[in-house]
Amino acid sequence: MSKIKDKLIFKLLISVVLGMIIGQFSSTKNIILLETIKYILGQIIFFTIPLIILGFIAPAIAKLKNNAGKMLITMLSLSYLSSIGAAFFSMILGYSIIPYLSINSSVKGLRTLPEVFFKLDIPPIMPVMSALILAIFIGLAVVWTNSEIFTNILLDFNKIVLALVNRIVIPILPIFIFCTFASLAYEGSITKQLPVFIKIIGIIIICHFVWLSVLYAIGAIVSKKNPFDIIRNYIPAYLTAVGTMSSAATLPVALKCAKNTKVLKKDIIDFAIPLGSTTHLCGSVLTEVFFLMTVSRILYSKLPSLPTMIIFIILLGIFAVGAPGVPGGTVLASLGIIVSVLKFNDTGIALMLTIFALQDSFGTACNITGDGALALILQGIFENNQRVSN
Repeated sequence: MSKIKDKLIFKLLISVVLGMIIGQFSSTKNIILLETIKYILGQIIFFTIPLIILGFIAPAIAKLKNNAGKMLITMLSLSYLSSIGAAFFSMILGYSIIPYLSINSSVKGLRTLPEVFFKLDIPPIMPVMSALILAIFIGLAVVWTNSEIFTNILLDFNKIVLALVNRIVIPILPIFIFCTFASLAYEGSITKQLPVFIKIIGIIIICHFVWLSVLYAIGAIVSKKNPFDIIRNYIPAYLTAVGTMSSAATLPVALKCAKNTKVLKKDIIDFAIPLGSTTHLCGSVLTEVFFLMTVSRILYSKLPSLPTMIIFIILLGIFAVGAPGVPGGTVLASLGIIVSVLKFNDTGIALMLTIFALQDSFGTACNITGDGALALILQGIFENNQRVSN
């Protein structure tokens, strides 16, 4: 029994269940305390994200040597293709299903979450995208200069960051998720919005698993390896993403899950998983497209035209690659093209943000789980290239 309790997946499930139960029966004072704890723990988790990106991507690029530039371009291309592929899949589904759905978007009676006792702000040393670009530049510069000294420094830094992840981030994640679900239960998002949640999210979740199946099937074909070991080990990362609603916050768990697999190589994991958490947002993009079409049907009594959707998806894929891996990051990054291409007004934007927030956790879970498939595809591509060159 002690071994079961030590498993992260067990801790996460307990956190979710207890949070939902306690949140529904908590007083306002208790929720204020939980909200304060959640805020502080969230600050700690998000502070470590730039360090994780620097500590894993830069050393991984340095170890790749001559393949570094090619692998970077390949991974970014895979992220973009996966995102727009998911978006086009969602678009086709939207044109096929949405005209026949009857969706009530008006949900009232939610309680307002109280303000926290105090805010302990711990700003990250740099934004996520700055950390990503810096990690790429440092890694490539070390490769180009063939600097053994900086290679060893980066490898030691990788060990330091890994220790921070294992001893600080992983242990506090179940508490953070418990507080998150307690707040949702107190607010009423899980109960009062359940009918809307089931109608739309049910379709979206099925689509997420369909797209993940496509990605892992491609990974199996390209790498000629069985992806089931990756899928099985990624369950804790999926649950963490559901609880945190953030690819960035789930990154430490995703790395731990990937390293537990017997299929993926360490160098590929250290490079592809952190990069994917920032650039690969297939689940969020898939969801955004379906919801945008739904909102358009609700407010404007029609779906966007096919040419408009194609232009929007091509642009959305670019924005998704650069979107921050934080709650709602994809839709926030794409607000400009939602207004300019789809011509949504303020009401449409507000409704879009509200509905998207309801499923953000599941889109994030799809994103982070899909990173394992991209890592498998990437590994297969470069292993095949090496065989050809040899």
